Amino acid sequence: MLHIKSIPAFNDNYIWLIQNNQKLCAVVDPGDAEPVIAYLEKNQLELTTIMITHHHWDHINGIEALVTKYPNLTVIGPENDAIPYLTHQVSEGHRIHLFGEEFLVLDLPGHTLDHIGYVGDAKLFCGDVLFSAGCGRIFEGTPEQMFNSLQKLTLLPEETDVYCTHEYTLSNLAFAMAIEPHNAFLHDYREQANKKRVQGIPTLPTSISIEKRINPFLRTQQIEVMKSVANRTINNDPVSTFTALREWKNEF
Repeated sequence: MLHIKSIPAFNDNYIWLIQNNQKLCAVVDPGDAEPVIAYLEKNQLELTTIMITHHHWDHINGIEALVTKYPNLTVIGPENDAIPYLTHQVSEGHRIHLFGEEFLVLDLPGHTLDHIGYVGDAKLFCGDVLFSAGCGRIFEGTPEQMFNSLQKLTLLPEETDVYCTHEYTLSNLAFAMAIEPHNAFLHDYREQANKKRVQGIPTLPTSISIEKRINPFLRTQQIEVMKSVANRTINNDPVSTFTALREWKNEF
């Protein structure tokens, strides 16, 4: 069993630190090296691996300083992406062995074209594709690509913990409430999330099980979700519903 720690960065990023029982660790999407180095030194950990989901600056800008300070790091990231310092370029189907656990690489295009995720040890590191009660903006891909990436994630075991990279939960929940005001599970989850944030506790990780109950972008075939965007789309198929939801969220 691996242990996960959130390292806050910038305004709302989380850099995820994956640790085994022998003080070895990896980090996912280190946009800033400084908080990572501070945590490593405070806890006397040895960094061996960096895992990158996509090329946006707030996910990769710490790589150079970490590689400089800790030589011989393994740096894993997506193929066909000009991310500096990668030692291993991976795509769907590649398997990564990390501290005795195996992680499968998933292609998750939409937010960016070469976005990937890592799933293993009942944990998903999904960058900016899936958020709690939301999903990432579509910068490079198409709505259909993003929809398909999210559908791929719904096929994972429901107990899978979801480690996304931003603390967007409360704003996402406000939108989700506008879409499904009668979703009782959503009301309960919002109350729990509000309590956590008041105490300064991350709302993450979430889980596939929770997201399938609260996340409108995973619930495009629910009647209330379809009705909420009926005046924003001609068609009511899942992709059209998703597209209307994403466009609405952009301006919400």
